[in-house]
Amino acid sequence: MNSPSNSHTALVTGASRGLGRAIAERLALDGCHVALVARQVDKLNEVRDAIVAAGGRASVYPADISDPAAALQVITAVEKESGPLGALINNAGITRDGLVMRMEDADWSAVIETNLTGAFRWIRAASRGMLKARSGRIVNIGSVVGLVGNAGQANYAAAKAGLIGLTQSVAREFASRGITCNCICPGFFETDMTSMLKEDIKSKILTGIPLNRFGKPSEVAGLVSFLCGPDAGYVTGQAWAIDGGMTM
Repeated sequence: MNSPSNSHTALVTGASRGLGRAIAERLALDGCHVALVARQVDKLNEVRDAIVAAGGRASVYPADISDPAAALQVITAVEKESGPLGALINNAGITRDGLVMRMEDADWSAVIETNLTGAFRWIRAASRGMLKARSGRIVNIGSVVGLVGNAGQANYAAAKAGLIGLTQSVAREFASRGITCNCICPGFFETDMTSMLKEDIKSKILTGIPLNRFGKPSEVAGLVSFLCGPDAGYVTGQAWAIDGGMTM
């Protein structure tokens, strides 16, 4: 099995729903003790209960990813309660869509702060223990928008493109200590967000996807599992598009 050691703790931000929940559940199935991080306590408790009911291990850590103090506080608590952090999955993100000419500074800043600066802070906080242990896996969840851009999402695209650069820089800095860092760039997936799209919009999107379907959250979770597992020990600094062929 391409899975992390079951002695590892894996932290997943944005774990309350969608891709984050799928990732958390897969890592728990792989044998990790999963630290669940998001703002919605009730939804985090639901994810934890589902993981425990399936025989896994999980703990809840409510936090706002954009809070500058949150990363260090949460990771310190996780390491104290569950042991060394073996994997960090930066999945949390927000959108504040709008055309460039109409986008407010606050909407630009909020997306950059959460999606890019937030990931940086959590990597910085997690790196202390990983560098000491000379081991660790960091996986950042980006987007195909960070590869090709998207009208109406300049802030989101900039943050996700920046996340790829952050991934590559971290990979270079930490490689000598046995720590890998990779970025997954999902296309369109079956989540709460896409379920709200009108059928004509869905059809239009599908015409640009060679596999002619939206992805399943479990497919992203499977790639995360691989990148956190022993078979990916020689993989670092990569941006993995998982998009049904949309960007090829």
